[in-house]
Order: sequence, then C-alpha cells, then structure tokens
Amino acid sequence: ALHNSSSYCFDLAFFCLIYLAPCIHFGSVRSRNSPYMWRLISRRHVPLVHRPSVLVQPLVRFNVSTLRSFSSGAARSTFTQEEIKNRSANSNLVRLVSAYQKYGHLAADIDPLGRTPRVRMAELDPAQYGLDPSSSSSVSLQGILNAGRTSSATVADVIKQLDSMYCNKVGAQISHIEDEAEIKWLAQRLEALPRDGLSKEDRVNTFNLITRSEAFDHFMQKRFTAVKRYGLEGNESMMPALDAIFKSSSAHGTEEVVLGMPHRGRLNLLVGMLNYRARDLLWKVKGNSELPSGILGIGDVLSHIGQSTDLPLGGKKDLHVTLLQNPSHLEAVDPVVLGKTRAKQETHRESHQDRHDGSLCVMLHGDAAMTGQGVVTETLALSRLPGFTTGGTIHLIVNNQIGFTTTPVNGRSTKYSGDVGKLISAPIIHVNSDSPEDVVKVCRLAADYRHQFKKDIIIDLIGYRRHGHNEVDEPAFTQPGMYTNIRAKQTIATVYGKALEGEGVIPAGEKERVAQAEHARLDEEMKHTLSAETYKYPPVDQLQGKWADMRQVPLVPSSPDTGLQAEALKEIGLASVKYPESVDVHQRLQRTHCQARRERLDKGTGLDWATAEALAVGSLLKENFNVRISGQDVGRGTFSQRHYELHSANNEKPHLPFNNMGAAGRLEMVNSNLSEFAVLGFEYGYSLEDPRNLVIWEAQFGDFANGAQIIIDQFLCSGEAKWLRQSGMVMLLPHGYDGAGPEHSSSRIERFLQLCDGPDLSCSSTTLPTHFNNTGLTASTGNVNPNMYVINPSTPANYYHALRRQMHRNFRKPLVVISPKLILRHPTAVSSLAEMAPGTSFQPVIGDAVADQNPAQITRVVFCSGKIYYDLFEERKKAGEAGSNTALIRLEELSPFPYDLVQKEMHKYTNASRFDWVQEEQHNAGAWFYVEPRINYLLQSSSHKINYIGRPPLAACAIGVGSWHKKEVELLTKSFFKA
Repeated sequence: ALHNSSSYCFDLAFFCLIYLAPCIHFGSVRSRNSPYMWRLISRRHVPLVHRPSVLVQPLVRFNVSTLRSFSSGAARSTFTQEEIKNRSANSNLVRLVSAYQKYGHLAADIDPLGRTPRVRMAELDPAQYGLDPSSSSSVSLQGILNAGRTSSATVADVIKQLDSMYCNKVGAQISHIEDEAEIKWLAQRLEALPRDGLSKEDRVNTFNLITRSEAFDHFMQKRFTAVKRYGLEGNESMMPALDAIFKSSSAHGTEEVVLGMPHRGRLNLLVGMLNYRARDLLWKVKGNSELPSGILGIGDVLSHIGQSTDLPLGGKKDLHVTLLQNPSHLEAVDPVVLGKTRAKQETHRESHQDRHDGSLCVMLHGDAAMTGQGVVTETLALSRLPGFTTGGTIHLIVNNQIGFTTTPVNGRSTKYSGDVGKLISAPIIHVNSDSPEDVVKVCRLAADYRHQFKKDIIIDLIGYRRHGHNEVDEPAFTQPGMYTNIRAKQTIATVYGKALEGEGVIPAGEKERVAQAEHARLDEEMKHTLSAETYKYPPVDQLQGKWADMRQVPLVPSSPDTGLQAEALKEIGLASVKYPESVDVHQRLQRTHCQARRERLDKGTGLDWATAEALAVGSLLKENFNVRISGQDVGRGTFSQRHYELHSANNEKPHLPFNNMGAAGRLEMVNSNLSEFAVLGFEYGYSLEDPRNLVIWEAQFGDFANGAQIIIDQFLCSGEAKWLRQSGMVMLLPHGYDGAGPEHSSSRIERFLQLCDGPDLSCSSTTLPTHFNNTGLTASTGNVNPNMYVINPSTPANYYHALRRQMHRNFRKPLVVISPKLILRHPTAVSSLAEMAPGTSFQPVIGDAVADQNPAQITRVVFCSGKIYYDLFEERKKAGEAGSNTALIRLEELSPFPYDLVQKEMHKYTNASRFDWVQEEQHNAGAWFYVEPRINYLLQSSSHKINYIGRPPLAACAIGVGSWHKKEVELLTKSFFKA
C-alpha cells in the first residue's frame, strides 16, 4: 500500500524524521533518553507504537499537511540557517523551552488571591530531556531563547530565566497558534518582558491611575452607600491597562478607538480617563435625568452610560475614544462595537495604507460572561471573515474570579475564561492584576501584536472583586473563604505605592496626597449638583459630526418624493445586469435574470420585487450613499432573486455590476456566517457611524431573527430613546404562509409591533404623564418621534420607495420590512416605472381602485396587509357580484399607525356597515392585536367594531403537515365571503 501511494511514503518519511530520529540522536548522546522518547511516543501516540498501520490514518496526514503548507509557501520557517543548526544541536533544550511555552502558565503566579493551584507539569523537569541543572557547561541560546545580550548560559541559568519569563506574574498560552511566525514573535516578546522596565514617568502614571480609581470608589461608597456602582476595587489595574493600550495604539497611527465594556469599572473609566464630568455623573447618581429639557428620551442607568472624547497622548493626533452605551445583557455590545469599528475603517479607507490601522476595536469582558455568553463566541467567529474583520480586536478580561455568586468551577468548562479565544487561534496572556507594571507591559505587547499581525489577542487580567456583585451585596453569604482572604489583603494601590516609595520613585505619603486631591476634586464637583440652579447640563452628545444634518423630531413629510425619471431608472436597471465578457455567467441566469430584467425595463412594466430593489439600491449609490447588505446568502438571495454578485464559471470570482457603473457610493455585499445575534449586532453598530450608510440585514427566513432578539430589544428598538443614538438599520424578514412549516413561515410581526412606541390614540390612560410632557407633548397627541417603522409592502414600487425614503429623510429610524417569499415572482405583484416616477412616494395605505369606481355600493371594508391581499383579490374576482360590495384596503405601514390615511379610506364608503381585518397569521400572532384597538378608535363615533378573520390561535407559527396546510388555506379563503 505504501509503494502504491507517494503520500503514504511521505507519511512514513515524516514519521521517521520526527519521531524516530530524535530517539536515535538522544540514544547516541545519552542511552537513558531512548526509553524516555519511546515512552513519550507511546503515551501521546499509542496507535503509532502498537499499530504501525495507522500511518495511513488522518492523525499522521494532518502533520504531513501542515509540513506541506510550510513548503508550499503558506507558512515558512522563521529561523535562520544558523538558528536551525543550533536548534538541531541542542534539541533537548528546544524541547524544554517549548514545554515552558506550552505549560508554563499552569505554574505561573497569576492569581492575586493565591487560591488557584500552581501546577508544575512533569514536562518542565529538565531531567525529562536529559538536561542536568548541575552542569557548568554552557549551551548556545541562538534561535532557542531570547535572553537579551546573553548568548549562552548553563542549564540552571536557563531554567531560572524560563521561570521568570513563563512562570512569574505573566502566563501565556501561545502553543495553539497555527502560524510559526506569530509564535516566534510572541515568544521573543514574552521572554523579553522581565527585562523591559518602565520609565519613572510611566510608573508614576500607573500609580496615579490606580490610586485615583481607588479614591473614586471610596468617595462614592462614602457619599452614596446604597448606590450600585459596580466599582473596580480589586482590579484597578484595568486603568493603566487601557492607558497602555491607548498610548501604544496611538503610537502605531491609530486615530480612533471604539470601546465596549460591561458595568464593572465603567464609572471609574468614565470619570478617571474618558473626561466624563464628575458633576454629570453625580447629578445622575442623585436620581436626576442626564437629558436636559426638550430632548426626547428616557435615559438609562449609571452603568450603561457612554462617552466620546479626545485624549492627547503625545501622538501626531489626539486619540478619539468612543465608549459605546450598553445594556445589562452582558457581552451583547461586543458585535456592535465591532461593527462600528468596521464602519469607521471603511469611511477612512483611503487615509491609511492598511485601512485597519486608523481605527481599533477594544472589548472588555467579565470572566464569567466571556465563556457563558454565546455572543462572545459568535463575535470571535466574525473576526477573520472578509466582510467583518477589523484587523484584530484587543480583548481585556477584567477577571474577578467569580460571576455574581457562581465560582469558575460551576461557571465554565475550560480552565481559563479566555480559552474561547483558541477558536480563532488568538494568543491568550494571563497577568496578575496585583502586578500593575506587568499589566502595562502585557498591554503594550498586545497593541504591538495587533498592529503587527492584524489579529485578535486576549489579555486575562486576573484580579478580584473587593465587594459583592454590587456594593450593597454581601458576598460572604456564598463565598466566605474567598472574602476572608480578600478582606485581609492590602489594596493594589497600597502595595504598589509602598514599593515605589521604597525605591524612591515617589515621596512618602504620596498615596494619601493623591487620594486626598481626588476627594477634594470630587467634593468640588459635588457642589455643582446641589440644585437645578447650580447644575448646568453639558452640550448634548447627539447628532454631531456626520450626523449634524439629522434631526430628532421629523421636519420633513413622512413620505418624501422618492421618484426618479424613467430613463435614469432604466440606466440603473441595465447596469445591474451588465458584466464584461470575461465573466462567464451561468446560462440559466443569463436568461432568467439578466435578459428577463432587460426586457421588463424596456417595457417599463411588469417589474418584479428584485428589480425594484435593484433600482432603489443603484439609485442610492448614484446619489453618493453607501449600501451594505449582509446576511446568509444575500448575494444571491435566499430565493435566488437578487444576484448582485454574478459569479463566473471560470473562477467563481464574484463580479458586482453596481460597483462598476461609476457611482459615487459603494455597495458591499456580505454573505455572513450562520449567526443572527452577532451579525445583526454588527450591522447595527455599522449603522451608527454614518447616516449616509444604508445598512440592510436580511434574515434567511423571517423567524430566524429571534436568534438576535437581544439586539432587537436592547439596541434596535430602544437605542435612540435611551442613548440618543439614531440608526437607519433595515431588517428584511421573509414572511408568508406557504406550507413551509413552523420555522419558515412567520417573521413574528406581532413581536415587532409590540416593541413600537408609535402613536396609540386608543390608549385611554390619562393618569400617568408621559416622559415627553416637558416638551409639550402628551399621551393624547401620541409620540411624534416613533422608535421604528414596521412595514409590510405588497408592491415592488412601494418597497422601492421605502428603501429610498429611508435615506431621504432628515432623521434615521430602524425599518423592519416584512418581506415576501411567494410574491417575489407573483405575476400580479409587479409595478411599473411610472409608479417610481417623480412625484411618487411610499404609500402607507393603498386604497381599492376598483371599489373607488362606485364607493356608494360598498357595504363592507376589509383591511389586510401583505401577501394575503392577492389571495383576497382573487377570491373577490371569483365571487363576482357577491364581492362587488367589498373594498380591500392595504395597510402597508403598520407602525407608526397611519390614522389619518385609514380614516380617509373609511370616509369614502359612507354606506359601509361591516369592517373586517383579514390575516393569514393565527389569532395570537400577526398584526391583529395591534390594529384592532386602533381601527376601533377610528370607529368609535359609530356603532361598528372591527371583526377578525383568520386562523385560530396556535402554539407554533404554522402547522407542519402539508395536507393540513392546504386545507387550512382553502377554509380561510372560502370563508372570506361567508364570514
């Protein structure tokens, strides 16, 4: 078998080279090593020893494929010939150093509480490799160990250095990394850390940051005992950690940092480093609003506050740092931060040789949330995807060694919380928070690594939490031993201050002086919060910079003119299917997509859904808007309808016609991975950066959006109300009952409508004032600043106008589109260029042109929305005379509810005595619960009520038996004129 396969011969040669040669070599030097190597092979590769035939199995072929990748140029040795020669001559020592690099972290002193056992693996014993620490002979360290100016050393000296490098206050996990160049770079930097000293200025700065943070927590504890501030006590080294990341990144040319973090230490960072005025924080702590009068919003709690500021760090430019607002859903902000960073990089892509250099994403994590929250893993999975990468994120785990009351043994299945980073081959560096200088050095290394390799890196800052989950909690109820230990410990600032005093770096009593100065500053700030007269709000951080032309309260018609000349639309439509001869498009696609679109455009009628969307997207690109569409299979479209990417049969390389038509804007098509939570969060973050970006996320099927429900609830629908951050994010949610079963039918319209705060004139409660009363608006007039729009368009033209309207208003709101499946190609669900001409716009309500010919004969008015209109229209035609008294009114925009337009349609039919709502969704779903009180409000002057026609309540979205579905559809449509 081996003779018949060259690859198997290669496998055998590889086995001999890697496994047998060392045995022979060691045996020639020290006979006792041969049994050791055989035991090593036996223990780790038992099948190889006892069943040599497994050489043809994947275990060995994996190693061979790796070796082949080196020879093919995918990865090459980073060692010089001299280094390789020395490594070969001292292979015993190479193995010892490799063992330290792999297992040293287990023996490192990285737990400031000393509760984690330090395990010294047998692999760290030099005797395992035939090395004698008592020997006075020196060995060359060339290519083996970065010992600075020391080029050779005894075994004993090497072990001492290895212990200081890998088993001291820093522990590193790098052996899982796939790239040899990265491992070598990291090893050299880690081995240099013990020798890297901080300047006196840096040490004093580190001390000041830690001491001020501690003083801030003490001040807050004294003045606001009952406030949950989630202080940083026990992990104050987070402050110099971020300071080091900011400064090192700025030195590399980074101009902007987008920062995401949970609640722990947030207030310390805001006031201590990010220039958030202490008086504003203290005003908020006292229960006052952070929003001045006249601003529409509800605010948020202390631990969710965001900030944008410029930090002068000595570089060519100040570093602009944006700390994004976050909800209490831990880690949910991670993909949002990533998306905003990517948008910044795209905006400034021409300003840097590598677009990733200008903006940096930094994420802070809690240790329990890092492994417990799945969105962390989803976000990590985006890190190296072409459509999502930001050139590496620096992750800082503020590790308290506990999650609320849950200990690590119950909180994760991995040894370290940072182990999830192995998913993306990220280096993981653990550092003892009690050693702030090591923290600074590690963070500088992290910034350098990110700049060098454009990859994620994880810093595990291991500290503790001096109080409970919050300051009013008693942690000794559940962790008495841990907190006995903590309460006996001196603080980081105290220990570090004494060390610096002993070295003469700071004068005696400096800690007390710095703390007193910080208390005095905070006391002075407190004086500004004594009353509304003494407190003056800062300028509102809202709609500035790129957003300066946007407004909070709409000052333009809700449906502006979004039509274009027919010739311009034809040109755009033809450009959407234009490709060079070198692109060999699939023949069927040439016929059914490209040629069919050209023919429809030539006629100017029969334009389908995909064509209308292309006209909207292409026209916006022409108008210098950027369009980004992401989601699973969006390039082609779930239902093979879009085809913005034309793939050549020659090389499968996608060709984007819209990016080759000379438009000022840029189209980005991103076929995402199978994630909803992280991808929707990413796109939301992207939409926050620039109002000229139309960001669209399309679910593969509408009900898949529930995988991203946290992003929808906490960011999309409430972000502006809480944080004054507008987003024009568009969600396309394919919807329709066509027999596809419970998971492919419904976009859960009811859930989105339940989240809308649009005007509800049917609300009878007048006892509670709304939060808008200070602007003169009351519940009786409704909310003129709705949080988002939900539409269920039934025509391609209305969809076209909806997308264009999204960008042609002077405000941005999320738009939820209940998009079609079957009517993508429905023969009557088509539009004409005339419906997209100048003077046309989005229609929130579409009346009945047939019924309007003789409104006096209409006695029944039926309201519906979306696809079911076409079923009802056909049934009315079949009914003949029996259906001539019925008007079909389409609600294209469900929220904000178009009261005036609905009422206008009602007033047409003065003889109407019956009003029905028909939907294909079941009674406990769809728009029924939302439209019923609103339409009844408009009917209150009469004795009429709106009636429901539709499916009965159901536990799932739809039934899963095809024959039952057909029967259900038949009963529903036939009952329309019998109900």
